[in-house]
Amino acid sequence: MADADRVSELVEAVRQNPHYQAISEALIRRVGQQELQKRRNFKQAVKSTRSKLHQVGGAYLEHKMPYDEWRAQLAALPHDARDPALRNFASQLMENHASTRERLPIWEDFFYRTLASVSSIHSVMDLACGLNPLALSWIPLEDNAVYYACDIYDDMVSFVGDFLDHCGVENHVSVCDLTSEIPEQPVQVAFLLKTIPCLEQVDKHIGQRLLDGINAEHILISFPTHSLHGKNKGMVTHYREHFVELVSGRSWEIRSFQFAEELAFLVSK
Repeated sequence: MADADRVSELVEAVRQNPHYQAISEALIRRVGQQELQKRRNFKQAVKSTRSKLHQVGGAYLEHKMPYDEWRAQLAALPHDARDPALRNFASQLMENHASTRERLPIWEDFFYRTLASVSSIHSVMDLACGLNPLALSWIPLEDNAVYYACDIYDDMVSFVGDFLDHCGVENHVSVCDLTSEIPEQPVQVAFLLKTIPCLEQVDKHIGQRLLDGINAEHILISFPTHSLHGKNKGMVTHYREHFVELVSGRSWEIRSFQFAEELAFLVSK
């Protein structure tokens, strides 16, 4: 096991790069410890840790998010999530995260189809949420629903909480490292959207642990149908087969959905 002082030194070195300052310290420590065990050279361990963190989350962020500017714009908008002005604002912001940008063409259909069998949704846990909570008006929630969300970026999570507050939605947001700890909060529906492939960069067994450990009646899971560069490379077949492996031996009800941009499964426990 890597020396604790050495890991702390690596965390500090990784965070000297602005791109990694807002990432969960627990995740940096976990990845850093793995890389220190693999490499004798400290600088190489720092470089490989940053590379791994990029694969987990950084690849989806093409630039620094202007959260303060967004907050100022949000303050001048209506509080009703379904108001056209607020929906348009949310759509523009979601363009800034690759995962939600890819989903924008299918927003009107995605949650309507995947959650059609779940009635009266009163609680949601959005894991590795990114900017997905900004799609609030497209998600079929009850008026008094509670929204839980977590991600590895503390500045993103903070803004997501402010957005939900603005819309009058009770919410609980936090920074999380799902490879180390799975939230125990019981909810009706959990979102795990295009998350498993990213986390498997750190822990190849995380998919099964998440599906077994998430305390939800229903889990909406999705996988990308192409790479961030637009290449298909047989990803639909690969992830469909991978999902079958993940749920093997479990007596859950499963519904599958295929969109041009995303392969989704609703697991009902």
